[in-house]
Amino acid sequence: MKDMFCFQCEQTAKGTGCEVSGVCGKTPPVADLQDKLVGACIGLAKAVKKTAATEATDACIKKALFTTVTNVSFDEESLKIMVDCVDKMKAELDPAAVDYDMAKLWDDNEDIRSLKTLILLGVKGVAAYAHHAAILGYKDPIVDAFFYEALDAVGSDLGMGELLPLVLKTGEINLACMALLDKANTETYGTPVPTEVPLTIEKGPFIIITGHDLHDLKLLLEQTEG
Repeated sequence: MKDMFCFQCEQTAKGTGCEVSGVCGKTPPVADLQDKLVGACIGLAKAVKKTAATEATDACIKKALFTTVTNVSFDEESLKIMVDCVDKMKAELDPAAVDYDMAKLWDDNEDIRSLKTLILLGVKGVAAYAHHAAILGYKDPIVDAFFYEALDAVGSDLGMGELLPLVLKTGEINLACMALLDKANTETYGTPVPTEVPLTIEKGPFIIITGHDLHDLKLLLEQTEG
């Protein structure tokens, strides 16, 4: 019996997947909650399919998927709150809608599982870019609509012939979303140019910054100004 299963990054144990604990620090309870959150998002996508998407569901599904990306959140309470938020929104749209059991995906035919996982991990990355762009006020209805299409497919009984085109579309949507984020960043902060920076080591304290969330960087610089 595996304690957990996660293979969404290239650093997984033995190159196949983490089954005891994540090499990134993810615990089995966190892995279970992240799977539950994705299953809730699939349920929400199916509820939206029967009704209609709203700005609230768009924002919710992007934030929820982004939350499950590697190293974004390992906080159990935050994940539980996010699951409850998605479930509440799903129930408001369709009281009969149920969450998808991710065990069905992990136990599926290996080819189907591989294609569905490509789609799922792809839209997680798209969600991160779309979330950053939305914070700056930039959205693309085509990108937003794809989250529901992709998640509905992951939770449906589809064959390779139906999934392969969706894998390719995932790449197309990812490219469109990267262009959206680039537009959001450059129109908000200007076009990046090569700039010389000092490499001298100064005595701390200091803050190390990684990632590409320029809005967070702006807020941090404002708080440390002076």
